[in-house]
Amino acid sequence: MRRLVAFLSTAAVCVAAAESPRRYVCRRAECPIRVDGKLNDSAWKKARWTAPFLDIEGSAKPKPRFRTRAKMLWDDEYFYIGAYLEEPHVWATLTEHDSVIFRDNDFEVFADPDGDTLNYFEFEINALNTGWDLFLPKPYKDGGKADNGWEIPGLKTAVSIDGTLNDARDRDRGWWVEMAFPWASFAHGGYTAAKPKPGVEWRVNFSRVEWRTRAADGKYEKIPKQAEDNWVWSPQGKVNMHIPEKWGFVRFER
Repeated sequence: MRRLVAFLSTAAVCVAAAESPRRYVCRRAECPIRVDGKLNDSAWKKARWTAPFLDIEGSAKPKPRFRTRAKMLWDDEYFYIGAYLEEPHVWATLTEHDSVIFRDNDFEVFADPDGDTLNYFEFEINALNTGWDLFLPKPYKDGGKADNGWEIPGLKTAVSIDGTLNDARDRDRGWWVEMAFPWASFAHGGYTAAKPKPGVEWRVNFSRVEWRTRAADGKYEKIPKQAEDNWVWSPQGKVNMHIPEKWGFVRFER
């Protein structure tokens, strides 16, 4: 019995450790990066991938059906984020800026520069390179309301399709996302924007919303009454991305 109790205790510790916020060392880019949605610059080749995304609730939930990983870099001007989303059926419909992008399959970025769980930033993008930028003074659970009027000045984004977009007659491989956030864009809500000094950590997370679809007349349509999947870099413990204290840690280094 004691051995069983010890085993269960050890297993519980291991699970708890696995669900701790993930960490990433963001290296300084050694050369300029061209934001074209391809992630083939020499600087990207030296940046390591994050661990594959998990279900938003954690590793106890089923493994995501498709793999998602991200990379990060920085320089004097930008915080760079790149991602690859495996996807056999790449589709998107929303073309208007600040649409509710997660109604399509999307990739989402969350950033809290000073890690106080207040005054944080969100950006969502779909496979048509349509974006939605939001600022939240505090999480929804604490009565926060999103500021959809906030815009990211100087933001660069690009998407490339590893296959064909919105064509249900074939099978795709996935899509690439590449983004460059100017440091000045984080000068909002009392945070003084500046490039981070080596050793500084930000709270960051990434999310992927994935809808189940079916082919209809060569196009895609959502399967009715099917909830979306939510796959993330650092698990939240529940279906809610707006728990900043659960986000991962990104440390900027040279």
